Amino acid sequence: MATQRILDFLATRRPSGPCLVVDLDVVRDNFRAFEKALPDSKIYYAVKANPAPEILRLLAAMGSSFDTASVAEVEMAMDAGAPADRISFGNTIKKERDIARAYQLGIRLFAVDCVEEVEKIARVAPGARVFCRVLTDGEGAEWPLSRKFGCVPAMAVDVLRHAKGLGLDAYGVSFHVGSQQTDLTAWDRALADAKKVFATLAEEGIVLKMVNMGGGFPTRYLRDVPAAQAYGQAIFSALRKHFGNALPETIIEPGRGMVGNAGVIKSEVVLISKKADNDNVRWVFLDIGKFGGLAETMDEAIRYPLVTRHDGSETAPCVLAGPTCDSADGMYEKTPYPLPLSLTIGDEVLIEGTGAYTTTYSAVAFNGFEPLRSYVI
Repeated sequence: MATQRILDFLATRRPSGPCLVVDLDVVRDNFRAFEKALPDSKIYYAVKANPAPEILRLLAAMGSSFDTASVAEVEMAMDAGAPADRISFGNTIKKERDIARAYQLGIRLFAVDCVEEVEKIARVAPGARVFCRVLTDGEGAEWPLSRKFGCVPAMAVDVLRHAKGLGLDAYGVSFHVGSQQTDLTAWDRALADAKKVFATLAEEGIVLKMVNMGGGFPTRYLRDVPAAQAYGQAIFSALRKHFGNALPETIIEPGRGMVGNAGVIKSEVVLISKKADNDNVRWVFLDIGKFGGLAETMDEAIRYPLVTRHDGSETAPCVLAGPTCDSADGMYEKTPYPLPLSLTIGDEVLIEGTGAYTTTYSAVAFNGFEPLRSYVI
């Protein structure tokens, strides 16, 4: 959250306009916590969460691998010092020319979830390793990812069988239990499906080697979340339960859990108003909203902690909204946010837990507002 280093930076630099400040010390601590929690799993940081070069360089130097969603992200990871054998092209939706470019750069690990994607890879990345993503229900996640990516386990068998037949290395299975997943049993359900795919293909002589257990590791917003160690214990127990002593290679892909709590956005109150004289709910407009980087407030899925200089005084419910001329740029209206009655125009509001999925969601220049500036300290 707002570490002393971040507060000191804001106090001395006084940046104008909304900005994100990320404390690398927190990222370093998070990486070590994941290493300790799951010592036998390789960590593939999800670059999309926050691709700041300083973060990527730190993690590359610490030995992290990287999950990338595009050729641009592959190049970012390589520029930060990661060798090609520590990079996965984890997006299941790729242009054939992007697969070819990644292969040319040395990438050999690709995600798929259908035979059509396998055929692209076979054409331009011969001999590459592929892993097939299996659908999960996403229950327990605040930001579910259950429909767009993956296929049912029976189809995953067909996909990996097809990959093998086209000369690719049918390497394993992946899943994602949903972002900001707070149900420790979610991995158990997904690993049960992974084991079915392993067992079915083993009967045909196709031996899978790896389970990519995805991300989902949460950061703390308004509610406490289990520590990395608790996730590690739950996941290891589920692996033992389903795979016995024949444990596969495993990968985890923390994004939010790696950088979320390392960042704070400084924002400013632009306007406080009401829609009627007898309205008991104030509207508080900040200089940042959904289009400035807070897209995950969509459907009020992620509720960020807000800090003001008036905290501790009497509060009342507020609708929180951004500054743009788009009626969709409201953040908390269904469930108004309690903010101090003494909050005034021009006050600074710190939005905590914003190190992940903010700068990358920021629009280029909607309404002429500049993209969210970022400082890494």
